[in-house]
Amino acid sequence: MTPDLSSAPQARVRAAVTGLGVVAPNGVGTRAWWQSTLRGVSALRPARDAPVNRTPVAGEVASFVAEQYVPSRLLPQTARFTRLALAAAAEALDDADVDPASMEEYGTGVFTASSAGGYEFGQHEMSALWRTGSDSVSAYQSFAWFYAACTGQVSIRHGMRGASGTLVTEQCGGLDAVGQARRRLGDGTRVLLAGGSDAGLCPLGWAGHLATGQVSPHSRPDRAYLPFHHDASGYVPGEGAAYVVLEERSAAEERGAEVLGEVAGYAAAFDPPTGPGNLGRAARLALEDAGATADDIDVVFADASGVPALDEAEAQVIGDLFGPYGVPVAVPKTMTGRIGAGGSTLDLVAALLALRDGVLPPAAHVDRPKDGWHLDLVTGAPRPVDLRAALVLARGHGGFNSAAVVVR
Repeated sequence: MTPDLSSAPQARVRAAVTGLGVVAPNGVGTRAWWQSTLRGVSALRPARDAPVNRTPVAGEVASFVAEQYVPSRLLPQTARFTRLALAAAAEALDDADVDPASMEEYGTGVFTASSAGGYEFGQHEMSALWRTGSDSVSAYQSFAWFYAACTGQVSIRHGMRGASGTLVTEQCGGLDAVGQARRRLGDGTRVLLAGGSDAGLCPLGWAGHLATGQVSPHSRPDRAYLPFHHDASGYVPGEGAAYVVLEERSAAEERGAEVLGEVAGYAAAFDPPTGPGNLGRAARLALEDAGATADDIDVVFADASGVPALDEAEAQVIGDLFGPYGVPVAVPKTMTGRIGAGGSTLDLVAALLALRDGVLPPAAHVDRPKDGWHLDLVTGAPRPVDLRAALVLARGHGGFNSAAVVVR
């Protein structure tokens, strides 16, 4: 059955997605990325800016040319994650056929997320601190300032002066930004741009990744990131950005926009320092918010940590919700690595396109899930299937858990 949106707590506002924008390691632009993803094209490679005595694997956007999206005078003022965000945001607005300049002054807004993206700018500040011995507080303040600056750059570029915000919840950030934007629909903001971007592959960014102790030690791209596999050894960092345009459905239809799907439910839950994880709680609350049950869900786009203990916990959550082999599990991020705040929005975009096209992308390099976990992992080739609703899961370092339900 199709989820009954009339029973959802937020049924008064149906959050339609009318535009998509993607900059990913295996494709710049939504169309190029989706075609590569359906073909199983992996962009994982040995990192170019690798730490000393390490040859880690990363998902880098090698083909991105910032000058095509950012005026040369602004390049010194923007970090790479902001440049990626500007490109993806511009594509999403163009895809939605939205021109914020032609709308009422406070009719459009922006919600963005990042986590490791600010490290590039912070690294420059730290270098200046080392050279000049200036006030150390400025270096640390720059991290927080630069996350907010990404929202500012996007909003200024497109004249979006309505509701806005910046979230820093690591891999959950993109979903959380979409969830926050969804709440603001109907409050006088007609169009909201939401998503995440990250580009923490500079030396300081790598220091943060390696400090987690969860980065895969393998130097072979085809063995480094194997979520849910018996040889899983950790995650591979990536970079990229993904954004969606949200509108209240009736308003979108009134202006003749193509509706790509709806964000029907969203929830977040935080893990305590000790005790069980709350990913399952976030998933159940998102289903409740959508007025749906597990029987309504046709596919799960998994968080897919690649860390064995975390994979096992997520497999348990999926099993508890849907039963053994109860629903297909898609993991397209095996081709890009974990993109931090941009990763969960990229999964959301993948879910929307899968619903539209009736096909699920395969996981790269993973031939089957670990024995005993009873997951119906999509591997080998794209899987044609009739899809009505998808559940997207995300977890972030520090105890963040988020989930969203999207419907056709």
